[in-house]
Amino acid sequence: MKKRIFLFVGAYFFFSLFSFAQPDRWQQRVNYKINADVDAQTNLIKGAESLEYFNNSPDKLNKVFFHLYWNAFQPGSEMDMRSQELGKILINGKPDWDSRVRDRISKLTPTEIGYQNIKSIKMNGVLQKFTVHGTILEVNLSAPILPKSKVSFDLVFEAQVPVQIRRSGRDNAEGVRYSMSQWYPKMCEYDYQGWHPAQYVAREFYGVWGDYDVTIKIDKAYKLGGTGMLVNAAEIGWGYDKPGTDLKNIASEKRTWHFIGKNVHDFVWAADPDYEHLVRRQDGVMLNVIYKKGNDEMEKKWETVADAAVTVLPYMEKHFGKYAYPQYSFIQGGDGGMEYPMATLIKGPSLGTVFHEWMHSWYQMMLGTNENQHPWMDEGFTTWAEGEVSAYYNAAMKVAPPENPALPLNQANSYRSYYSLVKSGLAEPLTTFSDHYNTNVAYGINAYSKGAMFLEQLGYIVSDSIRDKIMLAYYALWRFKHPNPWDFIKVAQDVSGIQLDWYKEYWVNTIKTIDYSIDSLWQEGNVSKVRLRRIGDMPMPIDLQLTFKDNTQELHYIPMDLMLANKPAENKEKRIVHAEWNWTNPTYTVEFKRPLNELISVEIDPTKRMADVDQKNNLLKLNW
Repeated sequence: MKKRIFLFVGAYFFFSLFSFAQPDRWQQRVNYKINADVDAQTNLIKGAESLEYFNNSPDKLNKVFFHLYWNAFQPGSEMDMRSQELGKILINGKPDWDSRVRDRISKLTPTEIGYQNIKSIKMNGVLQKFTVHGTILEVNLSAPILPKSKVSFDLVFEAQVPVQIRRSGRDNAEGVRYSMSQWYPKMCEYDYQGWHPAQYVAREFYGVWGDYDVTIKIDKAYKLGGTGMLVNAAEIGWGYDKPGTDLKNIASEKRTWHFIGKNVHDFVWAADPDYEHLVRRQDGVMLNVIYKKGNDEMEKKWETVADAAVTVLPYMEKHFGKYAYPQYSFIQGGDGGMEYPMATLIKGPSLGTVFHEWMHSWYQMMLGTNENQHPWMDEGFTTWAEGEVSAYYNAAMKVAPPENPALPLNQANSYRSYYSLVKSGLAEPLTTFSDHYNTNVAYGINAYSKGAMFLEQLGYIVSDSIRDKIMLAYYALWRFKHPNPWDFIKVAQDVSGIQLDWYKEYWVNTIKTIDYSIDSLWQEGNVSKVRLRRIGDMPMPIDLQLTFKDNTQELHYIPMDLMLANKPAENKEKRIVHAEWNWTNPTYTVEFKRPLNELISVEIDPTKRMADVDQKNNLLKLNW
């Protein structure tokens, strides 16, 4: 406990060094009260939903929109058609569709499809007219919602749980009965750009923060995990009241589970009669691991998940900011790994997936970027953080890292994927909306790998230590405020003192690549010279390492003119700082005061953090 207090005092001291103005961007809020009655025999849900909607905008709203995600799981839906069309594209001889979806939706029978049918909707007690557009419900209001005002909505809906295909559904491959994500009519986000009624085609979300009060009535044999705290834990037992307790016996056929989640933008739950429940606590956070009974080996792996969560939480809070919620649940379910507030659905006990999905609590649940527009700010930042957390955990478990890695150790897979995408010719700008990529391959590598490299390469530009301070400042300033790319760059510039708008422009808005080479070497009198050449279209600062016959080294640093500042020396290294390289100039000559024939190697970016697409021309070895 003392250690944790020390860390946050240190964080507070750091933030006090920078006089950031708090963002004054308004945002909407919605509070939900949902009652769901589940028929586990027919897989039908009868639901009633009451909402308090706060219009904090300066705008008068004449309509509102809701997501009806489960309507995607019907033959002919946009998800179905998009998957089938992408399946016609062959990449390395394989269809480019999502292997979990393929053409499965087109084959669903009426009892296997998903749907969310709205029976009625009222605003302030008055029935409203509505239109369903696939997975979007449009409500044309009988009276506008005025700026800075609050209204209430009451919805009655019926839903059928689809066969497990993508994220939500019943009876997944691991035998989990219900993975209940995107299961209720959810208010769409309205922000400074307007409404965001994005159809559920394949991926990514954007939600309104609020409080959820959710009551689920289901067959008494079922055991549940999900978002929020279980209000009636004393009635339920099963480890929620105290670790190790059994599910309490009741006389009625159905049991009621009552959860409350505060300041979240979604609510997920899962249910199965054969779930097991592990409980850990770390620094006041309740950590739940909920999984299907299995063999001894699988039991041990789920135990490892619980213990690993305890190990890494202090590191995560120190480096990324305080976890804002009272609990987190790792729940076996879904189709791989999918993040939600205070919970994730994960297929199995892979620690990489565990760390990745948990880190989404920072870069989506607490920061809440618009994933439909900027998926790389969530998936990419999370992938980068996953690499950092995994490295910390492996060190704590005394797992030795590889020696002399050819790429940045914690992000090597991201670099490999990005280089393969560039080589394939399928690259698209990071500004592409998540559902509008030409290929699933380009989306996956961009959102996860190129997004992660954005942060790793930022460390190359401003130094890793300053990059880490940027991440804490970003969290402190933009938590619960829906930041966009410019918001992040502004924080990065304020913390580093380095101009970075050019970096966002090249890396995010274009597919221009980095390629530097060692052009030539010569000696003039007592001065030796190395000429570097920029081949790629994206300019960068350069770290240049010279190695001599006596095994001594010189590190030369060449700032780039668009930065208007220098990166500080890293790891107390000695270096020679040169005049800036103007981005308009294709070549730059570095001078050093040792005989040329003493030089045995010249290397551009020895740390490999710069995403140079041709590494072969970055190293020159000399045999005199």
